[in-house]
Amino acid sequence: MQHKAKLSSLFVYCALGMSTQVIAEDSVFVGHLADMSGPTAFVGKNYADGVRDSLAYINANGGIKGTTLEYETIDYAYKVPQAIASYKKWHSRKKMVAMQGWGTADTEALISFVAKDKIPVFSASYSGHLTDPTGKNPHTKKPAPYNFFYGASYSDACRGLVQWAAQDWKDKGEKGKPKFTHIGANHPFPNAPKAACAEYATELGFDVQPSIVISMKPGDFKAQCLSLKSSGSNYGYIGNLGGSVLSLVKSCNTVGTDIQFMSNIWGGDKNIFAAAGEGIKDYIFPTMTPFWNDDAPGMKLVREISKQSDKSGTEERVHHYMRGVCSTFFMKEAMEWAKDNGGITGENVKKGMYVHKNWVPKGLEGVCLAANWSNEDHRGINQVNIYKGNYNGGDVVVEKVSQVTLERRDDWLGF
Repeated sequence: MQHKAKLSSLFVYCALGMSTQVIAEDSVFVGHLADMSGPTAFVGKNYADGVRDSLAYINANGGIKGTTLEYETIDYAYKVPQAIASYKKWHSRKKMVAMQGWGTADTEALISFVAKDKIPVFSASYSGHLTDPTGKNPHTKKPAPYNFFYGASYSDACRGLVQWAAQDWKDKGEKGKPKFTHIGANHPFPNAPKAACAEYATELGFDVQPSIVISMKPGDFKAQCLSLKSSGSNYGYIGNLGGSVLSLVKSCNTVGTDIQFMSNIWGGDKNIFAAAGEGIKDYIFPTMTPFWNDDAPGMKLVREISKQSDKSGTEERVHHYMRGVCSTFFMKEAMEWAKDNGGITGENVKKGMYVHKNWVPKGLEGVCLAANWSNEDHRGINQVNIYKGNYNGGDVVVEKVSQVTLERRDDWLGF
């Protein structure tokens, strides 16, 4: 009997030891697609740093209630086949429960994959096509039940800019119909809001001009700027980013094109303004976070997160970095809910995205706008903060000029 008792005690001890080991090694995998070397790397690096620093910070501070986040960043250089291959590898070999994504072409190409596999994707593409989880709107390309992003959609941001432009035209006392032109590459990212924004611009009384195509790469765009000049376009929406925007601004300044530029959220930041120098004048762009030196309560946490890759804490991050932080922390809190409600699976993380109303991740108050996702509407943010950028005597100056809250119109869902 004594011998059996010892064996029994040994079994219990080993079982408890094994259980402790399992708990200590408890982890889930998150994939991270980034463009660090492709055509959108100008901003891709900033956003990727925000995601990676956030993942590292979460692990350094207890993970997801004790569960460690395993993660891998792959630079897919904005190539859709490489994005799909990376996704398939993570799904089959790593049992991925969620993914931090990047571009519009690859995110839209993966819609059916992630829906079938039940893996939430938190993208840096804000394509309106990703906002309809059920496919009830005829405009929707595909139902996107597992796609989420932090920020207003490209379509809603452009609608907000057009609202601002309509008021600007009125405030200036101009007569007649203002002319509006979409400017960008013939690519899913610049094209994402094209039809939706043109339709709304027409609704607001704009005379919508034929779109102007410019490459995503830097180039000589004087011919396109002359076309803008001859059309008499008053307001131009820029769908590109980085070096392409710099080339456009410089080319249009050279030929004397008088137009009010308004850009998508990736096409306006302090790095672009500093690089363009005196060429930047009254450049209008949207944001979804404060800027690095703004006094917001949540910036204290952002600066701590930033130290994961900048120990000195001296690097000034652009607002794209903060959106990467917000995206990751919304995912984090959805994972925490999932862990308490059946475990951290893709399906439960998705359910966790619908739990909170007017949701701001803890510690990021004043940084991340309050979000509302539902299982019928993935337009998490419908507020657009509009800023004006100028380069004055060596200094980049940005000032807020408007705040627009978009309606949640049924005909805009997925469009």
